[in-house]
Amino acid sequence: MAASSRAQVLDLYRAMLRESKHFSAYNYRTYAIRRIRDAFRENKNVQDPVEIQTLVNKAKRDLGMIRRQVHIGQLYSTNKLIIESQEKPKT
Repeated sequence: MAASSRAQVLDLYRAMLRESKHFSAYNYRTYAIRRIRDAFRENKNVQDPVEIQTLVNKAKRDLGMIRRQVHIGQLYSTNKLIIESQEKPKT
């Protein structure tokens, strides 16, 4: 993979994770983060430039969808789940 493609893919990966962390609903947030990581891990060995570009375009569309869903989710407030309000143990 060319250096510019690699940088583009990493930027896209980080942007998708960052945006997914803004989901107000815990279940959506954890699902989105898990799905993004799995999808990028699954396609990490792709070498064909055409297929890489196809995957990048799909990821850009998915990023737009995540942004829209986050925005819609912020319009409707929900109470936090018990699992979200638990304090992490200090080590």
